[in-house]
Amino acid sequence: MALTSELGKQIKLKEVEGTLLQLATVDNWNQIQSFEAKPDDLLICTYPKAASGTTWIQEIVDMIEQNGDVEKCQRAIIQQRHPFIEWARPPQPSGVEKAKAMPSPRILKTHLSTQLLPPSFWENNCKFLYVARNAKDCMVSYYHFQRMNHKLPDPGTWEEYFETFINGKVVWGSWFDHVKGWWEMKDRYQILFLFYEDIKRDPKHEIQKVMKFMGKNLDETVLDKIVQETSFEKMKENPMTNRSTVSKSIMDQSISPFMRKGTVGDWKNHFTVAQNERFDEIYRKKMEGTSINFCMQL
Repeated sequence: MALTSELGKQIKLKEVEGTLLQLATVDNWNQIQSFEAKPDDLLICTYPKAASGTTWIQEIVDMIEQNGDVEKCQRAIIQQRHPFIEWARPPQPSGVEKAKAMPSPRILKTHLSTQLLPPSFWENNCKFLYVARNAKDCMVSYYHFQRMNHKLPDPGTWEEYFETFINGKVVWGSWFDHVKGWWEMKDRYQILFLFYEDIKRDPKHEIQKVMKFMGKNLDETVLDKIVQETSFEKMKENPMTNRSTVSKSIMDQSISPFMRKGTVGDWKNHFTVAQNERFDEIYRKKMEGTSINFCMQL
């Protein structure tokens, strides 16, 4: 399946078990699937993009890992600190190769759904940190991300994207399946399941949960520092987290900033009344039978 990006480039996507993925990822699929996880790995899992707070949770985890040492967190841009398992862009080393070269204990990241995850993560009973964000804000955020990211298909108009998203025809697949899959696994494995909206509402409380989950014990002053350093405003200004170092040919932040708003409820500025009603109806059907509850506004 080839989709055209704004620059007229053909962005080739391929399906794996009904999930659209970037061609380079699919070409590297055997290497990804045979990835050898280690029991002390911590895997950060999210539905794509800062849409679900990926960069945010990465920075929180890194700050905890570095005991609140800001300078150590400035050692490299965020994308280089935690190997991204399914990432592939030859001739650069793949995410799997970067992870292999990393000393233990490793902190890794993925956007893969539970059914596409390399089996060794389950077999080794690794720790998983999952962050979920409400579907409406997620859709808005992913839409703006696709507008500025030239490695992803052009999303078209908001109306067109609305259809694409609800049908799960986006890279990394359906939001509904992704969130539901991880939610259903959470009691069977070492999974800390967090909500974007909770981190927004009470960052200190949620960061404390992450710290405990990571087996760390940091004092109050360090914790307060982490809360401060990982605020949206702080990270938006931080070249190590705001993707400002990425070439404009890959991410054009003049179209939309990588770290755009980081709020809860921005969907209200995008959804029409009719779209909202239709979405609620689809949501009810797709999420039927699951106990997960999202907060739609703060």
